[in-house]
Amino acid sequence: MHQFDPLVQAAAAVQGDRQLSQSSWAGSVAAALQTSSGTIYTGVCIDTPCSMGFCAEHAAAAAMICAGENRVVRMAAVTDGGQVVPPCGRCREFICQLHVDNEQCQVLLPDGQVRTLAELLPCRWVPKDGGEPADS
Repeated sequence: MHQFDPLVQAAAAVQGDRQLSQSSWAGSVAAALQTSSGTIYTGVCIDTPCSMGFCAEHAAAAAMICAGENRVVRMAAVTDGGQVVPPCGRCREFICQLHVDNEQCQVLLPDGQVRTLAELLPCRWVPKDGGEPADS
């Protein structure tokens, strides 16, 4: 089994468009994050008309943080039919800021290649003082 298969399967299991209200939807994209403990957390995007929604990776990260973890070693996101999609730039930066080692997180890309967040985000944001967030 490919190391990303469990993530793709977990994300595909929660992916699916659903209308939340007259103007808001969820689930067109789902993500799965695997932590250093091996646990997989999933989330779906929430789309609202005023741009107050958030990406599936953010939802999965929130579930991970609620469980007391923050080190992501592997991640994948899918849309309809389990089609793999890459994380947006905002999600790449967000995951990197949750743990100092998350820039080494492996990301599954649509063509089956795997890249680290550092490779996908070569010019990361750094705090004004130049320091890194504290390792936890």
